[in-house]
Amino acid sequence: MPERRRIHRGTSKPSRHGGTNREYLAQGRRFRPFVTPRRTGSEGTFMKIGIIGAGNIGGNLTRRLTALGHDVSVANSRGPHTLTALAEETGATPVTAEEAARGAEIVVVTVPLKAVPDLPSNLFADAAEGFALIDTNNYYPQQRDGRIAAIEDDGLTESRWIERHLGHPVIKVFNGTYAEDILDRPLPAGDPERMALPVAGDDEVAKKTVRALIDQLGFDTVDAGGIDESWRQQPDTPVYGLRAGVEAVTKALAEASPERPATFRG
Repeated sequence: MPERRRIHRGTSKPSRHGGTNREYLAQGRRFRPFVTPRRTGSEGTFMKIGIIGAGNIGGNLTRRLTALGHDVSVANSRGPHTLTALAEETGATPVTAEEAARGAEIVVVTVPLKAVPDLPSNLFADAAEGFALIDTNNYYPQQRDGRIAAIEDDGLTESRWIERHLGHPVIKVFNGTYAEDILDRPLPAGDPERMALPVAGDDEVAKKTVRALIDQLGFDTVDAGGIDESWRQQPDTPVYGLRAGVEAVTKALAEASPERPATFRG
């Protein structure tokens, strides 16, 4: 189903999980990594994580990260009062966007690309020093975002465009991941069927932090290079939506073309 493959990524893919973390465990699925996380935060075992955007990716990351024991704050464009159900289900704290980043060691921005310029200009003023910023987004000019000249005419990668608006280096990951896979496909390290996710970014320290978190979530990672190379994981590339391991993901990244396909031009 090509159209499903093209547009149902990032904030667009519906989740099959509608219950609480405890109910989800009780279903007896193959999913195993609901365990106490290893030491990854700068201040201790658990990290403070802010998630801006509570769609399918943001919602499922909230579910998994709270289940792992992290201190998660979550925000959306409609206000904390609309996140009561998610908060009750997960134990996350519903907040405003500015509050989501306050003290956070990792911030996840998972709003529609066209909404990025509307985020508050002082969004990260109170984030933890050296925090890592995750960008999960994709540019869908025909389906959602409209034409953006800086991406199409000036040749900026989608994440470089986002980075310039946010004023902080980003780590691009989860943009080609089905939201449901965050719940349904985690596996322990070493499992031959474990999925790998491409991770791009210029800040090597932040990238290391994010890759460790993804390992905790139950996925392998492949270093996809810097943000100027992140076109290798943009929509309609071989790795986009690929459910495979490290070897196949590495091969798919190498086979990508920098030419933007017609279906993803405005």
